[in-house]
Amino acid sequence: MSIKVILDTDIGSDVDDAVCLAYLLAQPDCELLGITTVSGEVYKRAMLASVLCKAADKKIPIFPGCEEPLFVAQKQKYAPQAEVLQKWEHDKDFPKEEAIEFMRQTIYKHPGEIVLLTIGPLTNIAMLFKKDSKIPSLLKGLVMMCGVFTTHQPSAPAIEWNITCDPHAADIVYNSDVSVHRSIGLDVTIEVVMGIKQFKERFHSGLLKPVSDFAEVWFRQTDKTTFHDPLAAATIFDEKICVFKKGIVEVELSDEKLRGTTRWTPDVPDKRHEVALEVDSSRFFEHYFSVFSKLT
Repeated sequence: MSIKVILDTDIGSDVDDAVCLAYLLAQPDCELLGITTVSGEVYKRAMLASVLCKAADKKIPIFPGCEEPLFVAQKQKYAPQAEVLQKWEHDKDFPKEEAIEFMRQTIYKHPGEIVLLTIGPLTNIAMLFKKDSKIPSLLKGLVMMCGVFTTHQPSAPAIEWNITCDPHAADIVYNSDVSVHRSIGLDVTIEVVMGIKQFKERFHSGLLKPVSDFAEVWFRQTDKTTFHDPLAAATIFDEKICVFKKGIVEVELSDEKLRGTTRWTPDVPDKRHEVALEVDSSRFFEHYFSVFSKLT
């Protein structure tokens, strides 16, 4: 039985958003109800999402959302991968200022059925929850790629990008009561990495070809890509990819130097949040590419 998903993304910065969207479009068990974009240049981000939807021959509603964070300065002003738009067919006109209402109305139409997948700064989601406090209770689940929750990966930064881009929005979201509230943090996602050579070998045809073009921009600054966002998406369809544990997550706001730190406390009476602790990397990659083999 298919799972209904709404994707909230900042596609156009790190290439893993495009890697994630391609997966959702190819995943036979995913009913993608819509895409909302967030962070700087939301309309260009919407166009990039449109490229992949057209490559998949699917008509998915796309809504540009909030460009600016709630209170802090914008750290992600541009969508660098937009330079490849000239190479691919894409839509250019999108509804204005309707992203939050689209999510609200869609969730009301399908109470208890939708998984809201967030792979960018949490501004749109915070605005949605503030606009209608009933929305969290109507979700089947909230799955987020954000945060850092453990110290078992010393190479992981103390503060994750999606959180630091809008920590106040993250605080609102973590204080919302969702029946299944899952976070896949940087301390786990950094274990699913692919080098540039292997990436180009795997992303060369079909729906993955435009992703490869997006990646050319990304690879100017690095020789690898980390599958942060695709990992979060994959856990919706295969719960054995990651090991989760319940606890409570708090977002630091008062200390400016530590603002955006996500503090996770396990084994407390209030266990509203589930945090990924481990990942089976081999299982993830096998699962990810299997959905594309079904297209051929």
